Amino acid sequence: MNTEETRVTITDDEPLFVELLLRALVTEPEIIVVGTAYDGEKSVQLARELRPDVVLVDIELPGEMDGIEAALIIKREMPETGVVILSAHSDRRYITSLPLEDSSGWAYILKQTVPNVAELVRAIQGTRVGMVVLDPAVLANLRPRRDSSVAKLTPRQQDVLKLIAEGRSNAAIAKRLILSEKSVETYVNCIYQRLGLSGEQEINARVRATLLFLESSEKH
Repeated sequence: MNTEETRVTITDDEPLFVELLLRALVTEPEIIVVGTAYDGEKSVQLARELRPDVVLVDIELPGEMDGIEAALIIKREMPETGVVILSAHSDRRYITSLPLEDSSGWAYILKQTVPNVAELVRAIQGTRVGMVVLDPAVLANLRPRRDSSVAKLTPRQQDVLKLIAEGRSNAAIAKRLILSEKSVETYVNCIYQRLGLSGEQEINARVRATLLFLESSEKH
């Protein structure tokens, strides 16, 4: 992950939630909040003025422009900017409304996850380097359809793939599953091979693997 300072903006119409985010991120020296907004139009304006590395945007905002619309404009004008969508909805259909196929650097995080600063930071830093990061609570409700390529992976490979979709590094996956990092690397390479992703650059392969998991999944 990038160890330089990451400049972020926050857009949410609930002042108390904005305050919660500010309190969570003030403890992270590598993340600097450079501005806040309370609706979609101001979010776009703020991004144009400040050129943040990552924008945090509530999916539901007052006015004519919701969080998705604001994020799409920001991504179109500043494609290198990471976007973390903040949502109260764990339903898969909200995630699939994002243009994940067309661009990387997106995260979908549930608002109830925000107090877990480590999860929030992983989403922010993951989107900055172009990854797609999904909330663990959302992924926990999904399983691969029987006819999908993901369903053909072994149970352990599926565990590793879910952790990739959470934006975790091989080292973090190894720690979570109590495996050596070399073993995780072998699992990851097997996943790429079975999903037809061998030969792609690492970030691209992780993004594509995450998208394939999402496309191949249904709710429990």
